[in-house]
Amino acid sequence: MDSFLSLFDPSSETNNEHYSIDNVNNNNESLPPEPQVGNVEYKLKIINPTKQRFEHLVTQLKWRLREGNGEAIYEIGVEDSGILAGLSKWDMKASLQTLHAMATKLGATIAVLRERHLDNGRSVSEVLVRKVPDDQNNIEIRVAVLGNADAGKSTLLGVLTQGKLDNGKGRARLNMFRHLHEIQSGRTSSISHAILGFNSQGQPINYGYSELITEEEICDTSTKLVTFLDLAGYKKYIRTTIQGLSGYSPHYAMLVISSTAGAVGMAHEHLAIAVALNVPFFIVITKTDLATPHSTLQSLESFLKQVGSRKVPLIIKNIDDVITAGANQLTENVVPIFCVSSVNGEGLEMLFKFLHVLPPGISLKEKERLEQVNYLEAPEFHIDENFRAGDLGQVMGGLLTKGVVTEGTRMQIGPMKDGNFELCVVKSIHRNRVPCRMVRAGQSAALCVDKYVNYLRNGLVLLSAQTAGRGCLFFQASVSVLFHATAIYKGFQTTVHIGNVRQTAVVIGIFASKCLHTNERASVLFKFKNYPEYVNVGQRLLFREGAAKGIGEITQVFPM
Repeated sequence: MDSFLSLFDPSSETNNEHYSIDNVNNNNESLPPEPQVGNVEYKLKIINPTKQRFEHLVTQLKWRLREGNGEAIYEIGVEDSGILAGLSKWDMKASLQTLHAMATKLGATIAVLRERHLDNGRSVSEVLVRKVPDDQNNIEIRVAVLGNADAGKSTLLGVLTQGKLDNGKGRARLNMFRHLHEIQSGRTSSISHAILGFNSQGQPINYGYSELITEEEICDTSTKLVTFLDLAGYKKYIRTTIQGLSGYSPHYAMLVISSTAGAVGMAHEHLAIAVALNVPFFIVITKTDLATPHSTLQSLESFLKQVGSRKVPLIIKNIDDVITAGANQLTENVVPIFCVSSVNGEGLEMLFKFLHVLPPGISLKEKERLEQVNYLEAPEFHIDENFRAGDLGQVMGGLLTKGVVTEGTRMQIGPMKDGNFELCVVKSIHRNRVPCRMVRAGQSAALCVDKYVNYLRNGLVLLSAQTAGRGCLFFQASVSVLFHATAIYKGFQTTVHIGNVRQTAVVIGIFASKCLHTNERASVLFKFKNYPEYVNVGQRLLFREGAAKGIGEITQVFPM
């Protein structure tokens, strides 16, 4: 969403390719030329087009929507060269009517995000066009929620998804907890999911939208769905938090910081992991009803430098800042910062608006898949959770990274202790606790299979029955050590996270070196300590043991 509204941020001194219509020099009102690729389209005016011209415009809109994964931005009143010419009131109204007709032809909707009046008496408008893909119920983005314990993560999510403010004692967070000990201690220890929907006009659809609304109704009513992953903030559960960031491939991360405590404790660790995994992030400062966030805001720039991020903080003060922040979120030059209160509701409206305009970005894993998209590729489902549901059978929750899975699909699950896979059939599928017939690559779901698996654990995969699946004990990776007090030698044991895989691995050998120190890089041969896993070349690897941590990429796999 690199629109002409995109450069309100203070980092524009170092990034001159983005502009905001509120900061363009009146003597030289121009923007970068229209991008040839992407989901942004400049239109000076579209009034009374011929039938042939109209069909061409519809085809062009369809292409822009495909580029933006279902969302496109139209800049009305802007020439292809980037000059803000503007339109009269009548011409703008007629152009918007034509754009509405184009969108209707494709089954899409439009919403004017903002409008600016130029000095020549004319105006320019930015319009969001949204079209839910034919093979989906809605446009979905996954947001991982990070932050230190007691920062207010679960309480904030409870307010966003339930539609009711907190009472100041944590009542809103009770709906987010999954276990009794979480309710008793007030600390999240597992990965919980929550959904927030938006209709075509940007209105939030949650449990406060109407009385007795269900999750199925939220999914059916929403054109855009935000799935939150509430991750643990307590240091004891850091491995579970890494598992959520690595296994679920979130599109964005929301770092929650308390204004009373500041960016302390695990906030540094969580954000460093998100940066290492290249997950775009934004910051929400909570509890502004208890303390002013002034001191926290002052320390954020140095905090971002400490975790290796080069982004510049952008404090959100009004709706115009929200649109700018949403447009810049994927350009990696600013960090939007929201100051909110879950008790009095301060700042929540702007956070809702930001989530509405947040572009449906794709994770690195999905980006690599889309570069060589093949809808006939064999399905691959990574298991993050498993349980037995009475007589229904074995249920497995996770993320589908490749292909398509439907009810009745024959698959194989593994690897077992000997590295082999067992055959099974998918009986039913649920997404967001709602039954569905199909799940596509990039979507999380729960699958019920027709048999109980004796050796079932998190980290296994479901593959197509035709795929030659084999587990591996040995793999090679190009590793970069982020920190180690001394050095890593042969025999070093560490917990590795590779997608949904989490297991202790032993360093068998370090190529071209005897040891690895902080900030050094080398090719390393690992061996899983306990049982074989299913991993692929190109997957990102993250390891952590005590204070030692590092990242890398798998370069070679040795199947059993």
